[in-house]
Amino acid sequence: MENTSTPLGDGNLLKTLVTMKMPFGKYKGVILDKLPMSYIEWFSRKGFPSGKLGILLATLYEIKLNGLEYLLEPLKTN
Repeated sequence: MENTSTPLGDGNLLKTLVTMKMPFGKYKGVILDKLPMSYIEWFSRKGFPSGKLGILLATLYEIKLNGLEYLLEPLKTN
């Protein structure tokens, strides 16, 4: 049987991008989807962190790179 679960396990990967804050670094405390593309590109070049944060940042990179930010708008609470 094929494993169809998301890497985060709960299917809320996109919702997490608009609610979780960056836990460290220059942009500590900034909601992930508000991170500047230059910062996400830096991670892309240097390597995304391991674990949940790395999955989220890599996903956000692909979303921003392909102009798909509109997919996140309905998930924002404010």
